[in-house]
Formats: sequence, C-alpha cells, structure tokens
Amino acid sequence: MPSDAAAADGRAPRSGTREVSTGRKILLALAAVLVLFVAWETLTTFVAYTDDAYVRSNLVAFAPQVTGHVVGVHVRDNQTAHRNDLLISIDPVPFQLTFDARKAKLQEAQAQANASRDQVAVAQDTLQAAVAARDLAAVTQRRTRALNADSFASRQTLDTANASMQRAEADVDSAQAGIARAQRMVAASEAAIAVAQADLATAEWELAHTKVYAPVDGAINNLTVEVGATARADVPLIGIVDTAAFRIVANYKQSYIRNFRVGGTAWVWLDAYPWHFFRARIQGIARGINRNETQPTLLPYVAPTTDWIRLQRRFPVTLTLEERPPGDGLFMGADARVVIFPWQD
Repeated sequence: MPSDAAAADGRAPRSGTREVSTGRKILLALAAVLVLFVAWETLTTFVAYTDDAYVRSNLVAFAPQVTGHVVGVHVRDNQTAHRNDLLISIDPVPFQLTFDARKAKLQEAQAQANASRDQVAVAQDTLQAAVAARDLAAVTQRRTRALNADSFASRQTLDTANASMQRAEADVDSAQAGIARAQRMVAASEAAIAVAQADLATAEWELAHTKVYAPVDGAINNLTVEVGATARADVPLIGIVDTAAFRIVANYKQSYIRNFRVGGTAWVWLDAYPWHFFRARIQGIARGINRNETQPTLLPYVAPTTDWIRLQRRFPVTLTLEERPPGDGLFMGADARVVIFPWQD
C-alpha cells in the first residue's frame, strides 16, 4: 500500500510539470511570433526592399512618313545612333517626279493668273474708252435735243443721237461686266496658285522624308529592314531604345510606399552588375494601378501573385539613376533589386 501511494504521489507532480512546460512553450512561441512581428514591422519601417524591379526606357517605334521602296540601310542592328543620324533611304525618284510635276503646275497657275490680270487691265481700258464715248454721246444728245427744240435739228438726227447714247451706255455696262469677269478669273487663278503651292509643298515635304533620320539618341533594336523592302507610312520600321530615358521601375507593397517621398534616395542592384549598388532618386510614385489585367487602360497592371502566392498589392515607384554602369551599360527589361531607407533623407 505505501508503495502504491508513493507511486501515486510521484506521478502527480510529473503530470503537473508537463502541463506547466507545455503552457510555457506556447507562451514562448507566441512571444517569439510577437517579437518577430514587431521586428519585421520595425525593419520594414527603416528598410524597404524589393526584388520586383527592372530597367525601363522608351522604345521609339520609328515609322517613315512616306511609302516607298528602301534603297539604303545605313545602320546595323544594336548600333548606337545619334539624333539626326541617317537611318534609311527611300527611293526618291517617284517623289522627285511628283515634285517636278507640281512645280510645273504652279508655274502654269501663275501664268494663268498673269493672263487674268492682263485681261483685267484690258477690260479697264475698254471701260475707260466706253465711258469716254458715253460722255461724248451724252453731250451730243443734249445739243441735238436743244437744236431740235429750236427746230434747227430734225427728229431723225435726235433719234440718231439717242441711239448713240443707248449704245454708249450698253458699251459701258458691257465693259464693267468684262472687268467683273476678269476679276473673277484672277480670283480663280489665285486660288489655283494657292492649291498648287500647297501641292508643291506637300511634294517637297514627301521628297525630304525619303531620308529617314534618328529622332533620338539610342540603340537600334531588332533591326529587320533590308534594301528592297517596302517602307509604309506610319508603320513602325525601326525600334530605338532611348538612352536618355533609362530609369528603374520598382514595384513596392502598399505598406512601404507611405514612407517614400519624391527625391528620396534609393540604392539599386542591377543583376547585370552584381555586388554593386548604384545611387538613385525617387522620381515618382504611381497614384493608381489597374486591378484587371485584361481591361484596357492607361493605368499600369502589377500582377498580385508570384509562384502561386498571392501578394499584397504593389505600386510602381520610378527611380532615376544618379550614377550609371560603365559605358552606360543599361539594358531595357533587365532585372534589378532596390532598397530604400526612408529615414535616410
């Protein structure tokens, strides 16, 4: 019996010890989770890191402004081009012929306008002569009427004077109508000159655009055009990566961006240049994103999942590099990593 009691007394303390030990482990685990949470919140308050970043620039999809056959390609794929460097030449012969034809059309319109102005001058001279004849006829009519009243001129003589006056007035009306017609011809000729000048300017513009020049400094990207190909107006033919527009786009979670400010310092790790951090500045923070991937919009879409894990919504933060890799070795679309210390500035 004593042994049974002793055994019973021995078991009871061990069971209580196990219960205390289990509760202590739970409390320690909860405390550890709380410490980790506080540590994480504290860390993310002072250090904002993302590996969802990449190098971005502007791809200038350059299209010719006239349609024609390519007769010269003056650049190579991946070549660095400078603004106003000649890229391609389009056959200028059809455009030169059009230019010459429209120049001749303008000269014809100008000649017609000069002829119309001469007609106006002739019509004015005719009117002047008709007015003089009418004035003379009017004087003759008055004299004849006075003589007829005094019986010194016959009725037939008066009728002849009246008829001459009517013809003179008709000649004046006809001359005035001739001037109006000639002036309308001048107006039509001047309108034809304006149209011909516009057509000639268009032909000159088209001829000038058979030489295609680089619009920006950049690198030729994925060049596929060859001599003999057809260049079509407003259809992209050459892609140029603008070397002056390189920037870093880093997608940051909402909990980070509240501490960012434009002009703040950032540090960029480029995967093309590992183990080197490049100083950058926050250029801007996106004020909106698109939550629907398939809906066309001007807002950027940032995927909320990665490797089947749903993440907190992220917003693009644009950074400009204050220092660049040697030889400006930036590549559009390359991966990057970014760390920002909001307290640094």
